[in-house]
Amino acid sequence: MDPIARYLEDHRDQFLEDLKAALRIPSVSTQPEHREDVRRCAEHLAAHLRGLDMTRVEVMPTVGHPVVYAEWTGAPGKPTVLLYGHYDVQPPDPLDLWQTPPFEPTLRDGKLFARGAVDDKGQVYAHLAAIEAHMKVDRKLPVNLKLMIEGEEEIGSHHLGDFIREHRSMLDADVIVVSDTGMPGPDQPALTYALRGLLYAQIEVTGPARDLHSGHFGGAVTNPANALCGIIAGLRDGDGRITVPGFYERVRPITPELREMFRAAPFDEAAFMRESGAPAPFGEKGFSTLERTTARPTLDVNGMWSGYIGQGEKTVLPSFAAAKVSMRLVPDQDPDELAPRFEAYVRKLAPAGVTVKVAGLRGCPPFITDPDHPMLEAARRALARVWPKPAAMIREGGSIPVMTTFQQTHGLPSILMGFGLDDDQVHAPNEKISLTSFYGGMRSAACLYEELAKV
Repeated sequence: MDPIARYLEDHRDQFLEDLKAALRIPSVSTQPEHREDVRRCAEHLAAHLRGLDMTRVEVMPTVGHPVVYAEWTGAPGKPTVLLYGHYDVQPPDPLDLWQTPPFEPTLRDGKLFARGAVDDKGQVYAHLAAIEAHMKVDRKLPVNLKLMIEGEEEIGSHHLGDFIREHRSMLDADVIVVSDTGMPGPDQPALTYALRGLLYAQIEVTGPARDLHSGHFGGAVTNPANALCGIIAGLRDGDGRITVPGFYERVRPITPELREMFRAAPFDEAAFMRESGAPAPFGEKGFSTLERTTARPTLDVNGMWSGYIGQGEKTVLPSFAAAKVSMRLVPDQDPDELAPRFEAYVRKLAPAGVTVKVAGLRGCPPFITDPDHPMLEAARRALARVWPKPAAMIREGGSIPVMTTFQQTHGLPSILMGFGLDDDQVHAPNEKISLTSFYGGMRSAACLYEELAKV
């Protein structure tokens, strides 16, 4: 075992405690009552980085939550790596579904349970362990390294684009590295070369001025809840295809070569469906489950509310109904182009007797990078040194808003090397990270810096 790997092995318990300390901070970016906790987590992370002998560490303000920036540039002639991650987390609700408190990290059956365990604190701290190992053993890093760890990823990174553009030269690098993605299995590493984008909206339907007696007025006025259901039903056809005019205009077709890549990918549909808890797969006709979840766009209702939903009966005709809707986008769809089309079509679907408002239209473009770039080849070599199987080249269905910003501002190759698993309960109660993923992530990050130094 080489000295770096030995250091990582010998200090496993310490690295786990470092992660636990960060997980205890409820850095929920979307809730104003946790604003000081978010700031406290940024300061905690900065203190940890100072302890790793970074030559510069700052907690830098934005209009929203701060960015933690650090750098070590003592490797002249070697590539500069920009490591991106986030320290903010999703709300833990519903709390009653957690087996243990979400901000009291708990080790159980080789897994660490806590909000943020895998998304993204665990993956960030895997890199911090790798940095420590190199600095303690070699007194230097194999590459020049810059870190930008943000506090708004879980709310769309709204202010990060401006931060990146304002600090363009500070963030100059040769490659971007992100560990905020996943692996197809516990022994199957992966490099993600494409992510879906996002368009998010809220549909609000208003009818009568107040809730009405359903016996007196039922059948005489348009029920906003009924109207909303009709609108939502009209957004997709019976084959699962989205009906918004022009929605598929820019979608790249799945070529025979890409379809063959999907067939060869290490994807277990049966296991995937078991993890979902759904009785059967469903989606756009003519595409496989893996294609539908990674390379095809979607439109889904994320929540609905209207009328009386308490115990027992209350025969009201509601005055208001609303739904939150998300659309996952694929290359080369543009959320700014699709937003007005979506809004216009929702209004067209609305029946007479109600007014419709489409609010909160925001999103991020999809992301794709060259899977054959030499920097990604270095990442494949690094993963081959740690894991029993060669790295799979995969697409993921989720979104990381900053990736397209980086493409626009820097035009750099990007390595998305993540260690999450399908059953890690990301954004759900009982989020976890497997220790095999955490420790394997540490070794992978350490090897990645070494392999990138050779490019």
